[in-house]
Amino acid sequence: MTKGQQPNEKSFIIPQPIRSDGAGGPDLGPRDVMRDIQNPDMLVPPATDNGLLPNLRMSFSDTHMQLNHGGWSREITVRDLPIATTLAGVNMSLTPGGVRELHWHQQSEWAYMIWGTARITSVDQNGRNFIADVGPGDLWFFPKGLPHSIQGLEDGCEFLLVFDDGSFSDLNTLSISDWFAHTPPEVLSVNFGVPESAFQSMPKEQVYIFQDTVPGSIESQEVQSPYGTVPLTFKHRLLAQEPLITPGGSVRIVDSTNFPISTTVAAALVEIRPGAMRELHWHPNADEWQYYLTGQGRMTVFGGNGIARTFDYRAGDVGYVPVAMGHYIQNTGTDTLWFLEIFRSDRFEDVSLNQWMALTPQDLVRDNLNAPPELLNALRKVKWPVV
Repeated sequence: MTKGQQPNEKSFIIPQPIRSDGAGGPDLGPRDVMRDIQNPDMLVPPATDNGLLPNLRMSFSDTHMQLNHGGWSREITVRDLPIATTLAGVNMSLTPGGVRELHWHQQSEWAYMIWGTARITSVDQNGRNFIADVGPGDLWFFPKGLPHSIQGLEDGCEFLLVFDDGSFSDLNTLSISDWFAHTPPEVLSVNFGVPESAFQSMPKEQVYIFQDTVPGSIESQEVQSPYGTVPLTFKHRLLAQEPLITPGGSVRIVDSTNFPISTTVAAALVEIRPGAMRELHWHPNADEWQYYLTGQGRMTVFGGNGIARTFDYRAGDVGYVPVAMGHYIQNTGTDTLWFLEIFRSDRFEDVSLNQWMALTPQDLVRDNLNAPPELLNALRKVKWPVV
């Protein structure tokens, strides 16, 4: 295909729903060939797939884009991915100086900075404040009900927000501009001790995101509170953590044990190199909400009673695994696969199939699976999240 030429079906080998054993048959259309190319394991499921599971994949590219002067946002909630009842996600970008206005939520907010830098602010119920700059790989967590703001710095930024309620919508939050717009001027006058005329130029509706100038240094923006700063930091530098490294990749785990303020959300940042996979495992304490940062992969989820289904994922996709269902994530591309595993819990927990078998009497495992010595001798008592 020459430069500037538009892709068309003739540019590709058009996949057909035919398995290597001959099962299936040609699909002569109408069809979305590009979608089929992106989802080979849905077009031709592995022979081991069986039965039905709810949809466990949604792409931010298929969601509504909210455009404002100062940035944009898009979200995935139970409206878009009905199985995802425990967590909802918002992908947001702010221009240099762009502001996600002063606001608060009925849900806690956990965030991962994808690229760029931003300044975040908050105040707790005791009047202790928090102001910090966050960059790539940094996290923040605001407990429910605490007011906060986010502002893009010199190059702008893009980040992922995760809320501990699958039905949450970021377009339905509690915003300072919205409250002012729906409070009588005489009430505002009494509350702040200034004339009603001071409120004439206030916005008439929720601002949500707006364009502002890039703020000065964090030292120049410092506000001293008579009550001090928050006792537990709302910021965590995830990429500064020492990762658990295995031959196939790495894992960084963050929960309330190393980020104490994050009492309702736990997570892991997982790296899977080409040819490697996140081992067969499950999570005993919470559903898993995934966000794919780079690369491409596939996941098979085992639901018991002979049911298993495979989904394909790419950067920008969200995956979901109900609590305790067995699964793996395999890198199917040529680039490193990076993704986040996120849980509505104060701690990260997973059970390794390999480690479970290794720590069970060998004779019992052998007789249960009719397993040969080759398999039994290869079992690992130490967990390798990526293999």
